[in-house]
Amino acid sequence: MTKVDIKLDEIDDRLIAALRHDARASLSDLAARLEMSRTTVRSRLARLQQRGEIVGFSVITRADVARDPVRGLMMIGIEGRGAERIKRQLGGMAELRAVHSTNGRWDLIVEIGTATLLELDRVLDRIRKLEGVVASETSLLLSTQKSV
Repeated sequence: MTKVDIKLDEIDDRLIAALRHDARASLSDLAARLEMSRTTVRSRLARLQQRGEIVGFSVITRADVARDPVRGLMMIGIEGRGAERIKRQLGGMAELRAVHSTNGRWDLIVEIGTATLLELDRVLDRIRKLEGVVASETSLLLSTQKSV
């Protein structure tokens, strides 16, 4: 069986969900929450890491959140075959946190983070003026309950 063929079971899903809630939880806390032994949790966690299902752990600091008090997602429609060129141009914009290719109505979705609404407006204007951008729609992110 290859890595791709291995499916997660309900216990793996529950363990990953618990880690998403609190990646710093001790093995004892995870075992209690999942109603299983510490040994089982430890071996499952090791197996998930070894198989590449869990590739790392991260920390979100107050500074990370304060850095971008204004955040938004901008969906972008591109004319013709200009996606690669536009992605390169977007890659040079410091206010963009991520650029995602997608399918469906929009060609790209960009995550934007700025200190003020005025700065966000300026970024949106710069993106809309890129040659080949034919449509866009932006949504402000008001709050985040869960970040993975």
